[in-house]
Amino acid sequence: MGVKLGDLVERKNLKLTDLKGKKVAIDAFNVLYQFLASIRQQDGTPLMDSNGKVTSHLVGLFSRNINLMEKGIKLVYVFDGKPPELKAKTAEIRNKNKEKASKNYEKAALDEDEEGMAKYSRQMLRLNDEMIEESKELLRAMGIPVIEAPSEAEAQCSYMCKKKDVYAVGSQDFDSLLFGAPKLILNLTLSQKRKVIGGRQVMISPYLVELNELLETLEINQDELIMFGIMVGTDFNPGGIKGIGPKKAMKLLSKRPEEIFVDVDFDWKEIYDIFKNIPVEKDYNLEFKDIDVEKVKEILVDRHEFGVERVESGLAKLKKKNQGLDKWLN
Repeated sequence: MGVKLGDLVERKNLKLTDLKGKKVAIDAFNVLYQFLASIRQQDGTPLMDSNGKVTSHLVGLFSRNINLMEKGIKLVYVFDGKPPELKAKTAEIRNKNKEKASKNYEKAALDEDEEGMAKYSRQMLRLNDEMIEESKELLRAMGIPVIEAPSEAEAQCSYMCKKKDVYAVGSQDFDSLLFGAPKLILNLTLSQKRKVIGGRQVMISPYLVELNELLETLEINQDELIMFGIMVGTDFNPGGIKGIGPKKAMKLLSKRPEEIFVDVDFDWKEIYDIFKNIPVEKDYNLEFKDIDVEKVKEILVDRHEFGVERVESGLAKLKKKNQGLDKWLN
C-alpha cells in the first residue's frame, strides 16, 4: 500500500548513468510483486513453465538486474522478515481483496471477458515461500548481495542508507522516508512505459527524492513526517484517520497528537514507535561476487525452461564486467 506522499514530493529526474558505481538497496517484495503484476500473459495469468510454476518474477529479476548492472549500478536486495503485529490488519485486507478478485476472475473467465480476467488476475497476486526462496537463489547466483531483514525490508534499506553503506533505497513506495532513508529512488528501470489502471500506458523515468529537501520544503521535521503518515494511513493503520487526506494532515500537524488522534481505532504511539525503533540487522555483508553462470542456467534453463539463447544473451551483456564469463558463452 504505502503512505500517500506522492503529491507533496519534489521529484528530481535521474539518468541511470548518474547511478554508475553506486549501491542501491532494493525492497525485494516491492519489486517482486511489481513483476508479478506486470509480466503476464494476455488473459492476465502470470508466465509459467510447463509444470505450472510461476516464472514472472524470475523473468523480471533476471532481465531488469542484467540491464541495471550493465549500467554499472550495484544492487542489493533486502527481504522482509517477521512483520510487526500491527501489519496483520493490512494482510487481512489484502487477503479479502484477493478472495474477491478471485471470484470476479472466475466470472470473467466464464464470460470470456479477457479484459476483466487481466484486471482481476492482477488483484490476486500471491508470493509464496518457494518463489521467495528461488528469487534469493537467483540473485545470489547473479552475484547480488541478499540481506534478510529481521522485520520490514524498507526499514533495513533505510538503515543501510543512513549508514551510507548504500547510496539510496529503491522502492515504489514512500514508506522508507518515514523510516528515515536519506535518499529514495522510484521507477528504477530502463522501461519508459508502464501500464496503469485501465490498461493505459504512461511514460515513466527514474527520479530521486531527498529526505532533507522534502522536510525543508514542507517545513516539518522527521517526527512530524511520521505523524503525517499515520494520519493518512500506513501499512500499520490502513486508511489512517477517516476523512483526512494529505492536505488536511499537513494543517493538523500544528496540533498536539492527543488532539489529532481522538476516537481512532488504532494506537498512534505504537505505530510511531515502529517507525522510530523497528529492529534492523546491523551485521550485514555487501560483498558483490562474480556471476555463477552455471547456477543461473540451472535455475532458469534446466528448472524453468527459459531459452538458453535468451539467458546467454542476457549474460553476454555483462561479460566485460565479470572475469571468466567468456568461457561459458562460447
